[in-house]
Amino acid sequence: MKVFRGLPNAVSRAPCALTIGNFDGVHRGHQVLLSHVRKAATELGIDAAVMTFEPHPREFFAQQSKHPVNLPTRVANLRDKLNALAQAGIDRVIVEHFNAHFSSLSPQEFIEKILVQGLHVKWLMVGEDFCFGARRAGNVATLIEAGKKYGFQVHTLPNVLNDGERVSSSAVRAALAKGDFAQAHSLLGHAYSISGHVVHGQKLGRTIGFPTLNLRVPHKHPALSGIFVVQVHGLADHPLPAVASIGTRPTVDDSGRVLLETFVLDYSGNSYGKLVQIEFLHKLRDEEKFVDLPTLTAAINRDVDQARAYFRQQGSIAISATDRI
Repeated sequence: MKVFRGLPNAVSRAPCALTIGNFDGVHRGHQVLLSHVRKAATELGIDAAVMTFEPHPREFFAQQSKHPVNLPTRVANLRDKLNALAQAGIDRVIVEHFNAHFSSLSPQEFIEKILVQGLHVKWLMVGEDFCFGARRAGNVATLIEAGKKYGFQVHTLPNVLNDGERVSSSAVRAALAKGDFAQAHSLLGHAYSISGHVVHGQKLGRTIGFPTLNLRVPHKHPALSGIFVVQVHGLADHPLPAVASIGTRPTVDDSGRVLLETFVLDYSGNSYGKLVQIEFLHKLRDEEKFVDLPTLTAAINRDVDQARAYFRQQGSIAISATDRI
């Protein structure tokens, strides 16, 4: 799969079947949409392509309006999104930088400059409520008229339902915020996880007996925060039991930086630089600011005890059917 930051250059441009969206989490609704794109691309003998955005358009507009309360949380980092798109058989992903210039394109400019001249779209599928262009002035009817003029097909996908409810990134966010990983699994079609390379941290954990794997969280608003029972893929030929904290570490850090820290139970190997996947199983508690380091250490001890009890209750650690590293 080829990934482009912005429109491909002239040499890399080729006709494509395309869909457009944020694809945060690449949930079951997205997966149905992507399967249609892949099928159409195969039938037409062209590339299957996705245009997505960074940052999330809602994030851009919230920052522009200086209303951080409207900032959306993120289900997936870009690595995990791209990995899921590759698994869906997508040939080409255009990660468009969503900025003031892009957001000001009129529907007609978007069609001509992006779809026709930039991507050579021959087949397009979007959701029934898809809107685009400045002030969201363009819609599916606009695209259908443009398709007749410029020679591309336009198709829409009805909502995909799960137990009568629409499958959406918002529904996944709501499930994760509640720590309802069974519901998240049902919406995503697989267990929820975050992947990344293990980086060096402040080494504070090892001084209190809990050395951690540290993964950077590139966005400040992950869809979940707190302390969790997890299992780690990528360090051995089977998942390893662990406890993870995702948040801003208020007891020891006032920078506001978000970090995913994972203490692997009974593990002492060197993990720096390795690509791992943290699969979330159960929420233990919310993140807290403790009065001092000994109080924090006591809380971590309780978290580890609860995690061990969780795994004992499960009997064994089931290997995930979707280990995507």
